[in-house]
Amino acid sequence: MGLDLTDPRFVEDPYPAFAAARAAGPVSWDEGLGMWLAYSHAAGNAVLRDRRLGRIWRDREPAGTFGSFNLIHRNAMLEMEPPDHTRLRRLVAAAFGRGHVERLRPWVTGVADGLADRVADAGSDGSPVDLVSTYAEPLPVAVIAELLGVPEVDRPLLRPWSNAIVRMYEYERSGEAEAAAEQAAADFVAYLRSLADRRRRKPAEDLISHLVSVRGEDGSRLSEDELVTTCILLLNAGHEATVNVTGNGTLALLRNPAEVARLRDDLTLVPTAVEELIRYDGPLQLFERTAVESVEIGGIVIGRGQKVAALLGAADRDPAVFADPDRLDVGRTDNPHIGFGAGIHFCIGAPLARMELQASLHTLVTRFPGLALAGEPERRPEFVIRGLRSLPVSLRA
Repeated sequence: MGLDLTDPRFVEDPYPAFAAARAAGPVSWDEGLGMWLAYSHAAGNAVLRDRRLGRIWRDREPAGTFGSFNLIHRNAMLEMEPPDHTRLRRLVAAAFGRGHVERLRPWVTGVADGLADRVADAGSDGSPVDLVSTYAEPLPVAVIAELLGVPEVDRPLLRPWSNAIVRMYEYERSGEAEAAAEQAAADFVAYLRSLADRRRRKPAEDLISHLVSVRGEDGSRLSEDELVTTCILLLNAGHEATVNVTGNGTLALLRNPAEVARLRDDLTLVPTAVEELIRYDGPLQLFERTAVESVEIGGIVIGRGQKVAALLGAADRDPAVFADPDRLDVGRTDNPHIGFGAGIHFCIGAPLARMELQASLHTLVTRFPGLALAGEPERRPEFVIRGLRSLPVSLRA
């Protein structure tokens, strides 16, 4: 059984196909993708955690065409294994641990409130408002930019660069998309080199300044390529995921009005609701690894050199782990989803993402009691990064 990643019906709702494949077996070979796919929670979790499966980066070819794209992945902790991964993650975690999440918490709430004002203004005459472009997209870009210390005047550059780069992660893409990704990577790298140089000369209370100055116990430090790559990874992974959790999650809530009412009546459910939205319709659907030696996953032997991918959305709808998995339950407490990954590649920005999503959801629920769908949402045509292009809403029921 294979997945047709170009089928619009599959991209719109992959979960029935996941369920059918999972029922046939936890792991199966996909001829079209040329890799094994893990559909169950146990198998997906094993793919993410088993040290015999590595994250092995190979430069895109021709290397001369994709120089900047290759640079920002060759030096990324997400594409590394120990000991390089251990060293880099420890340094980044030390910089991240300097109180940045708590520093930003009141600021994030203020930004969410300001964006909600824009939504209210746009919909004050009863006309539909696109919640993606007006609310879901600007918030995480602003948060990551503030975290890194990107000057406000430069922040409009970030989202287009990120959008172009992440399209390279899809298995079906055009030559135009590849060229745009390389140009965006080159522009992003040049910008961050300049910004890092400014922070070396004049440090501030932001993550780039701390990444520039952080030292390991052995005196090790980030190379400039590692520093630039880390900033790009944080932006691409952090804001793409948060935009898409907000879009996918708000759509799921609006299609389940009883859960919205339940959440509005008990705002202490916001943290569990955020975890449920990540589980129910997550922003990342596939995470690929390569066997560095033969390993058995879900009763299947993955041969050395073969690729296997955890299908995160399939794992997070596994009925063996989640009661009534196709039902949205904002109060779900037994929720071991793997939307942030697992093992050594568990998302380093998860605390920031959780704080941001909680502030965003709390603001939406409290500010717009009459929020309702005002038309059909438009889904992005890509599978791996799952999100909406637009979500038309009205503010009065």
